Amino acid sequence: MRKRIGYILGSMSLGLALVLAGCGAGTDSADSSTAVKPVSSAPVTSGEGSSGENTEPQETVELTISAAASLTDAMKEIETNYELAHPYIELNFNFGASGALQQQIEQGAPADIFVSAATKNMNALVDENLVAPADQKNLLQNSLVAIVPADRKNAVTNEKDLTADSIKTVAIGIPESVPAGTYAKEALTNASLWDQLKSKLVQGKDVRQVLQYVETGNADAGFVYKTDAMTSDQVNIAFEVDKNSYTPANYPVGIIEGTKHRTEAEQFYMYLQTPEVLEVFAKYGFSVPE
Repeated sequence: MRKRIGYILGSMSLGLALVLAGCGAGTDSADSSTAVKPVSSAPVTSGEGSSGENTEPQETVELTISAAASLTDAMKEIETNYELAHPYIELNFNFGASGALQQQIEQGAPADIFVSAATKNMNALVDENLVAPADQKNLLQNSLVAIVPADRKNAVTNEKDLTADSIKTVAIGIPESVPAGTYAKEALTNASLWDQLKSKLVQGKDVRQVLQYVETGNADAGFVYKTDAMTSDQVNIAFEVDKNSYTPANYPVGIIEGTKHRTEAEQFYMYLQTPEVLEVFAKYGFSVPE
C-alpha cells in the first residue's frame, strides 16, 4: 500500500514538473515573439556619399530658367537629361528675346537662372545688382547667318545681294530687344547697307519668329543664328556673316540674386558648364568662347 501511494505521489510530482516546465517555455516563447524592439532614432539614409547622409531635398524644387529663344532645342535636351539625373528638380523654361527677358527680371518676374544671347543684357542686370559679378560668366558663342527659303532659286551670297529687286522682304529680330537683330543691324551698317535695306525689313520678336517668316515664305531672306538655321530643313544658309562686322555673339549665364533656391540654382549653373553639356550645345551648333 505504501509503495502504491509512493508511486502515485511520484507520478504527480513528475507531472507537475512537466506542466511547470511547459508553462515556462511558453512564456519565454511569447516574450520573444511579442517583445517591442527599440526604434532607431538614426535618420534613414539613401546610401549616397561616404557619410551615408541623404543630402537631397525630399520635396520637388522648381527652377525657372529664363533663356534666349535660340537655346530652345539644346535646352530641351538638357532638361530631359538633368531631370532624369535629379528627379527632385523640375526645370521650367521661359524662352524669349534676351532684352525682353532682362526687362522681365528687372520688373520682378520669377527667375533663378538667366542665359542671355548678348553680354549687354547680363551686364545690365549686374549693374543693377540683380546678378552678382561672381555669379555669371560667358558660356557659349554663336554666329550670325543669312537664310533663304530652301526652294529659292536665285542665289544670295552676301549682304549686297539683298538689295536686288528679287528680294522683297528681309526679316531680322527687333534690334532694340533681340541680340541677333542688333548684330544684323551692326553688320549691315558696317556694310553701308542699313539705310538702303530699311524699307525691306520685317522685324520679329525673336530669332525663332524670324526663322518662321523665312520658312513660310513671308520673307525672302532673314538673319538668324547658325544654330537656328540648323534646326530647319525649310531654309538654306545663304552665307555666314563676317564675324568682324558685328559684336561677338556671346551667351553669358548667371544666377539671379533673388533666387529662393540658391543651392539648386548653383548646381544647375555649374552643370551647364560641364563637358557633357557643352557637347550637347556643340551638337546644336554652339561653340565655347575662346
